[in-house]
Amino acid sequence: MRDRSRPEPRLPRRTLLRGLAGSAALAAATAALGGCGTRGAARSEADCASEDRSGTEKELAFSNWPQYLDVTDDGSRRPTLEAFQARTGIRVSYAEDINDNNEFFGKVRNQLAACQPIGRDIVVLSDWMAARMIRLGWVQRLDPARLATVHANLLPSLRARAYDPENAYAIPWQSGLAGLAYNGNVTGEIRTVDELLTRPDLKGRVTMLSEMRDTVGLLLQSNGHDPADFTDAQFDQALEKLRAAVRGGQIRRFTGNDYAPELARGDIAACVAWSGDVIQLAAEDAKVRFVAPDSGVMLYSDDMLVPNRATHRGNAEALMDYYYEPAVAARLAAYVNYICPVRGARAEMERIDPELADHPLIFPDDALLGRAKGFMTLTEERERAYESKFQQVIGG
Repeated sequence: MRDRSRPEPRLPRRTLLRGLAGSAALAAATAALGGCGTRGAARSEADCASEDRSGTEKELAFSNWPQYLDVTDDGSRRPTLEAFQARTGIRVSYAEDINDNNEFFGKVRNQLAACQPIGRDIVVLSDWMAARMIRLGWVQRLDPARLATVHANLLPSLRARAYDPENAYAIPWQSGLAGLAYNGNVTGEIRTVDELLTRPDLKGRVTMLSEMRDTVGLLLQSNGHDPADFTDAQFDQALEKLRAAVRGGQIRRFTGNDYAPELARGDIAACVAWSGDVIQLAAEDAKVRFVAPDSGVMLYSDDMLVPNRATHRGNAEALMDYYYEPAVAARLAAYVNYICPVRGARAEMERIDPELADHPLIFPDDALLGRAKGFMTLTEERERAYESKFQQVIGG
């Protein structure tokens, strides 16, 4: 069980805007895609070359999400990061300054569009934002020769992703699942998305996520469609199912990560949830449970990227490769409680915390991963259209 005396693990990284939904989320998404948008902002390796000074400058600027790295109980030290610095002599400037994908994109897009440095050598962004950055040509291609440990140990389920088929730009930091959850203190077992949307005893006691890809992805799967490859008509069909549940009063509201305390208290009975949250809640109350529907779950990742004009790509690659050593990955996973993307880490976890080593939401088996899908990579136009439709249904 997780040590309750230490700081709380990181909050989930899948909210469209942390703690916000509805019109605020739509405004942020629209601002990121429109207005001073990305049309004409794409770059190429030829017109935005980056100099690597890693050979002479043993330093690295690493931007991550809050509480997304292991720390000691008193919060004063970061053990795995300190071990990397001691081994390599690379001084890491570590900042927890990424609080939302669209918010961060808004901060750096003008510089990256103009081929200017953003003062960071590694940034960690969710898979859909990583796909956008790659599409725009705003990140550097990585050297596979410096990432031998990554390529040897990366889980097969995270290889050959549509937006980065060779894992040439984005290396998973952690992954997670979006599925269903329920509080067994206040309701019976939930097994399907359709139950969540239609069961009379759950009316008004259900929340769903304001993250379009997770909520719609689960709906697509419940209709027998593939969220990694679907048509506009299938998207609209999934939205119609959601619209009917909203109109019927089945869904109380759409949330970011703020559903977790409501589920723990029993204020809501069931919801669409992220696996890492439910692990943390279940450590306090075993009757709070995560459900992977037979129709499927959504698999997501937060990825490490090297922005254009970053000057320490080699040092960044050294850190990426280090965190794919199974013993290091296990120590990180024991803290953050999300899916570890590293093969071999489970055996190492046995030495740290045997209970976590057997946890199917940190080290999923092949059967569960076989039902997990990522969301289809979208063009800018399609992303704008889908987000607009989704926000109209959920009340944005």
